Amino acid sequence: MGRLKGSLRIDVGIEKIKEYLMSKIDTTNPVEVEKVGRYLKHIEIYRRMERTVKKEGVSITVENANQFFVKAHPLLTEMNKVNSSIMNIERTFNFIDDDGEPKFTANDLI
Repeated sequence: MGRLKGSLRIDVGIEKIKEYLMSKIDTTNPVEVEKVGRYLKHIEIYRRMERTVKKEGVSITVENANQFFVKAHPLLTEMNKVNSSIMNIERTFNFIDDDGEPKFTANDLI
């Protein structure tokens, strides 16, 4: 795990993500800094769930009296929810350019 074709790394360390995001936001804005923290926590949660699913498998067997059912691992649903939260946080970041100016203005939303 961790690599796709070639040398593309998909398991970037949390610290590297933090450094990148902090370089792209106004670090004097406590709301933006808080978003980075929440974003990183969600990534950590997602990765823990991913490890559990990898270890236990994507399906589980449930016993009900004398019957057995194979179901999708319950964490798969939770992983989708956390992933949606990660993407929602991403959409709310107010990134700045290299001059410290916002990359987007309210007019960009119209």
